[in-house]
Amino acid sequence: MNIINPKVAVEELDGWTGGDDFITKIFKFKDFVEAFSFMTNIAMIAEKMNHHPEWYNVYNRVDITLTTHDSGGVTEKDISLAKAMEMAAR
Repeated sequence: MNIINPKVAVEELDGWTGGDDFITKIFKFKDFVEAFSFMTNIAMIAEKMNHHPEWYNVYNRVDITLTTHDSGGVTEKDISLAKAMEMAAR
């Protein structure tokens, strides 16, 4: 799978930032239940995609980092999952 420059990858994503070999975003929700609901929804999508996020949850906040470990950087899998997250967070 082709590596995508994270700085270029985030140009088409709202609120994401790019690191050396990853993209990241902090999602904020109304409360814990809404944040956990988002994570549950994304867990199902990620499982179908066979691509899983690194994430951390505290109350209404979900910190997400995406990278494709097998490829050593950001790939189309990360962009697709990030877009799915954007849609789910609306």
